[in-house]
Amino acid sequence: MSKYALLFIPTFFAVQAMAQDKKQNPANDPKTTEVWEPVPKIVTPGNLPQNAPSDAIVLFDGRNLDAWHSVKDPSKPAAWTIDDGFFTVKKGTGNIETNKKFVDYQLHMEWKIPANISGEGQARGNSGVFLASTGGGDDGYEIQIMDAYNNKTYVNGQTGSVYKQAIPLANANKKPGEWQYYDIIWNAPRFNEDGSVKTPASVTLFLNGVLLQNNFVLKGETRYIGSPEYKKHGAAPIKLQDHGDPSAPISFRNIWVREL
Repeated sequence: MSKYALLFIPTFFAVQAMAQDKKQNPANDPKTTEVWEPVPKIVTPGNLPQNAPSDAIVLFDGRNLDAWHSVKDPSKPAAWTIDDGFFTVKKGTGNIETNKKFVDYQLHMEWKIPANISGEGQARGNSGVFLASTGGGDDGYEIQIMDAYNNKTYVNGQTGSVYKQAIPLANANKKPGEWQYYDIIWNAPRFNEDGSVKTPASVTLFLNGVLLQNNFVLKGETRYIGSPEYKKHGAAPIKLQDHGDPSAPISFRNIWVREL
């Protein structure tokens, strides 16, 4: 036997012993960090990213507003105008909100500023989506919608802002006349029995695929005048705003939500 073979033998057995120790030590077994349950539910995606997945609740399918009602008079249906696959704010009729109430969810919605829009600043295609409607009028938590394409206004009130709380991280607006879309993740606030805040609300928001709000933690309900404050509430409708500015009304289509 050569001297090289003699040198190899102890090395071989040392490696074998190390391998045996490694095999016997549970900390070195990859199976100890594998999790097999609970198994995620199967959700079938839409054919296109904007199409509703199989577990979504469709809030507008292009045909009717049966999922919505008037905020001014909840006993009445939403009076906004339905056209070919979309609906348009009917000025003066007031806000509308969903019949169903939600807590945490993923929301997809598409909207369009009319090509013939006029006005400037906040009086140019103004609307909004309230992620939780907590009362009449504009009570709740608003994500601003307006024409922010080459239209100067206060930045915590432009499209994609958490109204007067969070400036959007970018301006990803398309020009008037083009459809735009929001994808929103909403985590509703939780309250203690005495009405104090247990966990504040948070929101993540994409406009046209661009991140505008990254898990922003809200200071309370959004307000036009005054500081934001929380008031205790539970599950709440989603609300769309009839702003009342004199410019041409905006339109919406393809609205769906996934409860989380």
